Amino acid sequence: MKLIAGVDEAGRGALAGPVVAAAVILPDEYDLVGLNDSKKVSPLKREKLFAKITNQAISIGVGIVSHYEIDKINILESTFKAMKMALGKLKPFPDEALIDGFPLKTQIIPNRGIIKGDEKIDVIKAASIIAKVTRDTIMIDYDTEYPLYVFKKHKGYGTKEHIELLQRYKPCEIHRKTFKPVSSIL
Repeated sequence: MKLIAGVDEAGRGALAGPVVAAAVILPDEYDLVGLNDSKKVSPLKREKLFAKITNQAISIGVGIVSHYEIDKINILESTFKAMKMALGKLKPFPDEALIDGFPLKTQIIPNRGIIKGDEKIDVIKAASIIAKVTRDTIMIDYDTEYPLYVFKKHKGYGTKEHIELLQRYKPCEIHRKTFKPVSSIL
């Protein structure tokens, strides 16, 4: 049996917090009714799917790159780094990786980019769910540390409320200082 890993990220467009990537290998047969791109699944359903994926997957790897690193090397390179980290944590090692979007430059694991893969391919959809729930949990934890910014609600994305809070309180430690509008508020 050829082992195929699906890879996706969460948090690439956020103004605060890390970027999180997940790599998932599913068995030939699984029961993941309702599996879809994490952005198209309600938070409650994502949590349920997260548990089912965790129970049924052959392997799951997660890579997390901090806001510090994002500001140092840029979001694209940080996303690729998180994806490589996630793939590196898989046991057993996959024969091939299917990446949502563009392929990784390195072909240590043969990989292909698939545009909108998180809408088309179950193993990428599963990675999307794992990455999103993992990142959301991190941002909810940050909410207790930085309650003024209400991270539990918007998870660091640039909502109207988040931008208003940024303007009122200025960026906190976990904001990405190189991202607009954060950089213009500094």
